Amino acid sequence: MLLVQKFGGTSVGTIERISNVARRVAEAKSKGNDVVVVASAMAGETNRLIDLAKSCVTEPDPRELDVLISTGEQVSTALLAMKLTSMGYKARSLQNHQVRLVTDSTFTKAHIKRIDAQKLRNVLKDGSIAIVAGFQGIDEQGDITTLGRGGSDTTAVAIAAALKPYVKSGLVCEIYTDVDGVYTADPNIVPQAKKLKRITFEEMFELASSGAKVLQTRSVLFGMKFDIPIHVRSSFNDSEGTMVVSETNDMESVVVTGISQDKNEAKITVLHVSDRPGIAHSIFAPLAEAEIIVDMIIQSASSQGFTDMSFTVPRGDYKRAMQILQELVNQKKATYVTGDEKIAKVSVVGVGMRTHSGVAAKMFKALADAKINIQMISTSEIKVSVVVNESDMKKAVEVLHKEFELGIER
Repeated sequence: MLLVQKFGGTSVGTIERISNVARRVAEAKSKGNDVVVVASAMAGETNRLIDLAKSCVTEPDPRELDVLISTGEQVSTALLAMKLTSMGYKARSLQNHQVRLVTDSTFTKAHIKRIDAQKLRNVLKDGSIAIVAGFQGIDEQGDITTLGRGGSDTTAVAIAAALKPYVKSGLVCEIYTDVDGVYTADPNIVPQAKKLKRITFEEMFELASSGAKVLQTRSVLFGMKFDIPIHVRSSFNDSEGTMVVSETNDMESVVVTGISQDKNEAKITVLHVSDRPGIAHSIFAPLAEAEIIVDMIIQSASSQGFTDMSFTVPRGDYKRAMQILQELVNQKKATYVTGDEKIAKVSVVGVGMRTHSGVAAKMFKALADAKINIQMISTSEIKVSVVVNESDMKKAVEVLHKEFELGIER
């Protein structure tokens, strides 16, 4: 069996916790498994390095910022390798250039292009534990890149995918974090939330992209594309977590699997734009060029040749998006641009929606009965999302969790 084990920042946040991780890794190796460990930087280290850069210059150069923040993982991987070696195990720390995790050149949010699995295979054949720096890669020019927040999850699943063709006795990617698994809702909001034994890749992707912080969305996509079983579990206990797997027929019997929330969004409305071909492109093209992700989009009915268009963007990009769109007003392509940062998105997710009707109606009635106003609605095959006031977010999650009976043991 090949185990790819990823440990997040809280899991390696202190020397004591690194020792605990070493014990867990050693236990897996002692059972005869091949083990690859992907380690994040120690908790708070990446933020410290970013703050350090910003204390030096207001806008750090992205390339140099990646050089700086990639050092956090170099520390944690080396410390973990030292600890395992002192325990009598063969262990080698490997950085981006040694693994040859090749990415594009989009600094601070690069995408993986390929991984040279031969280096890792050689380390494993030698009987060593490979300890790989998460979150980072190297582009075609040899420059250091990083994968964005949560990038170590993606590193782990991508490494598992790269090694899968050479594995004959089973493969699991274990993501160790500070929670016990994936829950029906955030337990901090809904204490009655239940831990799921398993969830589909599609459901996990929808929950992650809608605000659930358990896994990075790109790691779920890797898992889905290459069919890599992902085991989400706690690094602080030995209990079973949640398996993220391909869909099976019985999974559709549960209509709604979980509820997620995200208050890291803002709503923008472009008022009184000409209702003609190309107007949507004129709005969204400048945002795309600025690499601002647009989520929910609603266009009002046309009136006298004009329409309004509302959409959501990440809250961190709100001010920049408003500045870009103000140019439309300056060019007299729109009358006014307005926005609201005090919103939240609440989503219900479940593969059972494919074969069961009435989920949206039930959701809207529950929110109406709770006197929660819906500002925007978006649907996909297995998800229904609404935008509400930020102040209503917690109540909305609680109401929907109760409405769909997610607190009941199944």
